[in-house]
Amino acid sequence: MSIIRLIHIKVDPSETENAVRIWKTECASLMIQQAGCVSEKLLRCRDAPEFISYSEWDSEAAIDAYRNSEAHKEIVRHTRGLKGAKAEVKLYDLVR
Repeated sequence: MSIIRLIHIKVDPSETENAVRIWKTECASLMIQQAGCVSEKLLRCRDAPEFISYSEWDSEAAIDAYRNSEAHKEIVRHTRGLKGAKAEVKLYDLVR
């Protein structure tokens, strides 16, 4: 069963372009290379300086392994530097 991992991210309005750049150049490639990561996408809110990191995983064990990986630590380092960044992680099961 697929598990969808959504990270709801809010940033300072002055950081939106920087957030997109960091995700595209540093974070996305690290995440998609992780064992069990089926896909990843970054969604940008049209009306606010908010994003959703949308990733699909083949198991919760794969998510746990990723969260304990060097790749995850690297992504956290890249995103912590964004002014006003706040993130909330939620897991969802894919309903078939």
